[in-house]
Amino acid sequence: MTEYRELAGVPDFDAAQFAEKKSRYVLLIPIINEGERIKKELSRAQAAGIDRLCDIVLCDGGSTDGSTDAALLRSLGVNALLVKRGPGKQGAQLRTGIWWALQKGYDGILTIDGNNKDSIESVPLFLEKLQAGYDFVQGSRFVPGGQAVNTPASRLLAVKLIHAPVISLTAGQRFTDTTNAFRAHSRRYLEDARVQPLRDIFSGYELLAYLSTRWAKCGMKACEVPVRREYPATGKTPTKISPIRGNIQLLKVLFANAIGRYNP
Repeated sequence: MTEYRELAGVPDFDAAQFAEKKSRYVLLIPIINEGERIKKELSRAQAAGIDRLCDIVLCDGGSTDGSTDAALLRSLGVNALLVKRGPGKQGAQLRTGIWWALQKGYDGILTIDGNNKDSIESVPLFLEKLQAGYDFVQGSRFVPGGQAVNTPASRLLAVKLIHAPVISLTAGQRFTDTTNAFRAHSRRYLEDARVQPLRDIFSGYELLAYLSTRWAKCGMKACEVPVRREYPATGKTPTKISPIRGNIQLLKVLFANAIGRYNP
C-alpha cells in the first residue's frame, strides 16, 4: 500500500495498484463491506469484458469482510484498490478515486454502486457517449431500453415525483433517474475551474447531486443512456441509505444543490 496524506480536498487514503493503466477510461466503484455482492458484480464485469474496456478501481470506505483481499481483486480484473482513511462517506470515497484518476491521466471517469444492482455490462454505452463528446452521462432505468426490476414503491415515487423533477429544473434539462450512481464524466468536466469536485464539502451524497447539474452552468453536454437496476425480489434491500434519516438527508442535499450551495 502507498499512503497519500494531506492532499487538498482529498481525504487521506492508501492505494494498492495491481496493474498498470491500460485504458483511457476508469470505472470507480465505492464500496464498504459489500461481501458477495461486489464479488458477483466484478465477476459479471469480467465475463462481459468490461475490465478490457476500462480500468476498474475500488474506492473502499474501510471494509472488514474480506471482499478487498488483494489476490481476489487481482483475479477479478481490478486495477487498483483505494482505501479511505480520512473522514467522510460516499463523496469522500469518490474524491479519492477522482483525484487518482485525474493524476493517472484518464480521459473519462465512470461510477457505479458496488452492490450488484446495476447492469455493469452497460459500460460500453457510457463510453460511446464520452467518445461522442458528452461531458455527463446519466444511466437511467426509465428511458427506452432501460429496466427497473423490483424497485420499491417508495423509491420509485421519490425519484419520479421529487428527485428527478428538482434535478431537471436545476440543470435545465430533463433527467429521469437522478439517484442512480451509474454515470460517466469527462475529464474536461471534472477539471473545469467552475466545477472543483475535490472539496471537503462533498462528504456524503452531495457530490452526486452536484455533478448531476453543474455541467449545465459550464456550457457542457449531458444525456441519459438505458441501464438495468434490479432489486432483490425478497429480503433486505441492499442500500446504505436509511429509510428515514438517510432519505431526509438526500432531500436536504437535493435542495441545497438547487440553490447553488455547493458551487465554488
